[in-house]
Amino acid sequence: MVLAGCSQQQLMGFLPTTPGTTNHVDEVVGLWDTSWTVLLGVGALTWGLIIWAAVVYRRRKGQTGLPIQMRYNLPIEIFYTVVPLILVLGFFAFTAKTQDSIEKPIANPQVVVNVYGKRWAWDFEYQKESVHSFGVQAQPAKPGKTVSDALNTLYLPVNERVKINLHSRDVAHSFWIVNFLYKKDLIPGKTNYMYFVPEKIGTYQGKCAELCGQYHSLMLFQVKVVSRADYDAYIAKQRAAGDTGPIGASYDTNTNLPGTGAPKG
Repeated sequence: MVLAGCSQQQLMGFLPTTPGTTNHVDEVVGLWDTSWTVLLGVGALTWGLIIWAAVVYRRRKGQTGLPIQMRYNLPIEIFYTVVPLILVLGFFAFTAKTQDSIEKPIANPQVVVNVYGKRWAWDFEYQKESVHSFGVQAQPAKPGKTVSDALNTLYLPVNERVKINLHSRDVAHSFWIVNFLYKKDLIPGKTNYMYFVPEKIGTYQGKCAELCGQYHSLMLFQVKVVSRADYDAYIAKQRAAGDTGPIGASYDTNTNLPGTGAPKG
């Protein structure tokens, strides 16, 4: 009866998403809900035992001296050793299973995007279509506008396999699409990858999740999951505007990475 009264938000473990946003979201929600439910039970048992011990074995009026000291209780010691071990192994197994599913490379991705994090914005390069868009950090909203209107937007076609190649132009960043329940670091000199299938048309918020400097909080972007026709129309619009060709590492500000000719002392 209690569970039947839960809202959708509560059933999602208060996570900022809805079922089926991507092909991975439901797995993450399942792992999260199972984890906190089990831990809530462990917490209730632990607090119950603490309160029970405090009440039952409290010092009563007229009592003096120390209570009877017990050096060993083998069943209890086995219990509080084995049960936590089972919990840790269980959490590890389910986490590793979910992580392996999320990190497994997608075969023959239909969309490949090179994402470049920079202080304090994002550049997107659509590899197969050979078009790109440059971003700037979030600016104060103009009259009649919102901050989101000026953010660089990553367009993705719904129900198609997506591969994201993550690069940093300067320092460590973290690419986080909030509703996708998925984030990954951008490490200077290293390429990281994300794989997923967006399954719901909509506009989603993204941000940097790694403290990267003075304007880290303004390092925002948007993701628009659209139909294939709308995606093709966006690509055509970028081509018409002359935003074509790869952008690569030409705008990187690092000068001391391997292969960049670090200054000699």
